[in-house]
Amino acid sequence: MDTLTLDVQSRDENVKAGVVRAEGLIPAVFYGTNKKNQNLKMDYQTFRRAYRIGGGNTVFELTIDGKDKINVLVHDVQYDPVTDKFTHVDFVFVDLDKEVTTEVPLVATGESKAVREEGGTLMQNRDALTVKCIARNIPKQIEFDISSLEDFHSSIHISDIALPEGVVTVDDEKLTVATVVAPKAEEEEP
Repeated sequence: MDTLTLDVQSRDENVKAGVVRAEGLIPAVFYGTNKKNQNLKMDYQTFRRAYRIGGGNTVFELTIDGKDKINVLVHDVQYDPVTDKFTHVDFVFVDLDKEVTTEVPLVATGESKAVREEGGTLMQNRDALTVKCIARNIPKQIEFDISSLEDFHSSIHISDIALPEGVVTVDDEKLTVATVVAPKAEEEEP
């Protein structure tokens, strides 16, 4: 299991979020079952780099004010609609030995005969899979092989994807993950 460490500071709830952002920090909140909610702030660039590496399905170890260490998942990230910068982050407590439900990115591997030889276009219908597993076993990504897509009538369903041991999907296993679409026929000019 990959765990990333993130240093955060307690934040006075009377200080407005805009003031925190003006200091180059991101306002955040931590909560969880039987845990006291805490307002936090953290360095923008440090979080940006960590989130780019870990994403939303990696356990972060928050070090609050240099002492408390808490395992969390990123529950929600809010963005500015114009600049696309982070504006707020919600962290939720996670017990590494308890089962959690989270989304894990789906990554296509291999090569499809229908794409390579017949000029088709791979259509990946799902970018993520909702899974249930022990928090310490959350996979960073789930790969699936597209080499079985040999013609335009082939498809890969969730049931065709091999999941790591201890990981089960919550999604309907009949849902299509990927297909290959035939190229459009070019019309001849008169």
